[in-house]
Amino acid sequence: MKRVFYWSRTSTTLIGVFLLVIFVIGYVWWPLLADYIRQYNPEIPLWRQIDWLLIGNFLVMSLLITLNADLKHDIPFAFIALAGGFIIEAWGTLSGLWTYYTYETPPLWIVPAWPIAALSVNRLYLIFKHWTRNIPEKWFNGAYWPIFGSFSILLLNFVWPTLSHPLTVFALIICALVMFTTKQKRDALLILGVGSALGYFLERWGTTRLCWTYYTGGFPPFFTVIAHGMASIAVWWVFRIYVSILSRSRLEWMRILIPYLND
Repeated sequence: MKRVFYWSRTSTTLIGVFLLVIFVIGYVWWPLLADYIRQYNPEIPLWRQIDWLLIGNFLVMSLLITLNADLKHDIPFAFIALAGGFIIEAWGTLSGLWTYYTYETPPLWIVPAWPIAALSVNRLYLIFKHWTRNIPEKWFNGAYWPIFGSFSILLLNFVWPTLSHPLTVFALIICALVMFTTKQKRDALLILGVGSALGYFLERWGTTRLCWTYYTGGFPPFFTVIAHGMASIAVWWVFRIYVSILSRSRLEWMRILIPYLND
């Protein structure tokens, strides 16, 4: 378990960067934060007005991203998640699959949450991979297509009204590529599971607070929960392509950037 539960100077740096990002978001989008603070009612006990789910999500992810932190791994992983999160948010808001209360398409203040969530999922995945190491590979191979086949049906059902939108077509192609080219079935299923688990609490917070609303309704809709898991797999999949490109390069400066694949 040493590689799973590991704290270093990088862990301290990462939590510092995380807090800095939170501060910058609060500073740049102060009007939104001020509106939220103004909701405080002095006639109601403070403990009843504290958003415990938001605090819980914040604390859990703050802890997770510090475990086994490695800048050579985490920086490119976070940038991939940042870019992917922007594309996903643009797809959803431009196509009308979901809407934020600010009606931005997409709201830039939500995009930094994607790398934080992706790194948190990565840490959970490493933990569960260790805990399930004695489960035979054949069980994961046998469960792979039934699970992802079911996901594909739910995905098509969810995006059907926007099937002609270019970003919907792009999303479907990426999902198909990820599902059909992934050889590490165990890894994909574990990431789907832990990504969906974390995604539930994030979606529960966002939909019940009306921060964002899906066209289907729901607090949250079931599909959007497992979609978090699929998005996490996509980030992991692109990251492995990035590592593969660096590994095949003959340029020394590129090979120095090759991260340790702790998965």
